[in-house]
Order: sequence, then C-alpha cells, then structure tokens
Amino acid sequence: MAQKKLERFAAISTFSNVLEYPADMKGKWNAFFKNSHPLILELACGRGEYTVGLAKLYPQQNFIGVDVKGNRMYIGAKKCLTDHIINAGFLRTQIEKLADYFEKGEVDEIWITFPDPQLRVSKAKKRLTHPRFLRLYAAILKPGGFIHLKTELRDEE
Repeated sequence: MAQKKLERFAAISTFSNVLEYPADMKGKWNAFFKNSHPLILELACGRGEYTVGLAKLYPQQNFIGVDVKGNRMYIGAKKCLTDHIINAGFLRTQIEKLADYFEKGEVDEIWITFPDPQLRVSKAKKRLTHPRFLRLYAAILKPGGFIHLKTELRDEE
C-alpha cells in the first residue's frame, strides 16, 4: 500500500494539472487555464469526483480541487489528463493557506462537499464551516459569490 502511495506522489509531481504548494499563483489562474472563465474551488476534494464531474458538466467554467492529500488527488487529476478535461486542475495545499494562492475576489464559487463534522468541541476550529474558514472564503470570493454545501443529511419529512 505504501508503495502505491509513493508512486502516486511521484506521478502528481509530473502532472500538468496539479500544483503542489506553488509560489506566486495569486491572480494567475487565468494563465494556468489559458482563459478567463469563472473560477470555482472544491475544498477538501479528496479524489476529486466533484471537481471532475462539475468540469465535465460546465466546460465554460474552471474548477480547482483543493486538498492536502496528494495520494487521493491523484485519481481525479489522472482522470482529467486521460479524458482531456482541460478546465479542471488541482491544488495540493492546506485550506487555511488559500489566501496565499488567490487574490481578493478572484474566486466565483466554492464547493464544500461532505464536510467532516469534527464533532468533538476541541476539534471545532477544524470544521470547514467554522467562522475562521468562512472569513477566509469571504476574502477570496467575488462580491455575490456562492459557497455551496453538499451533505448527506436530509430534512425530516
């Protein structure tokens, strides 16, 4: 298992659609995608299923899956390369560092899919919906931008 993980880390470092802790990317995402389409982030993207799926559905938008775990990210990034999905990219970094990679108002939408609830009170500050994260998102979102939350919880009928 560890061998596969090491192979995937080595592979994503060569993928053109993956940036790992890049320096100087603020305001340069149009150059990365070679267009000026709206920019949408999927935070804690894991294997990137939503990033890939949304990119297929909306070719006139650019999607970036953000996660710290390159081993998981490999799956979505590889699929995009194999299927020639050019409007999806992946950023390997911690979510609390988003302001290092995006200008104020550079992001049109943010998707948070199945956020980890971090049920213990001592872990509350790690929730992607914690106010400290919401302030971070507000700083990089365009005025009127959206944050989409996707959960598996349903309203009681």
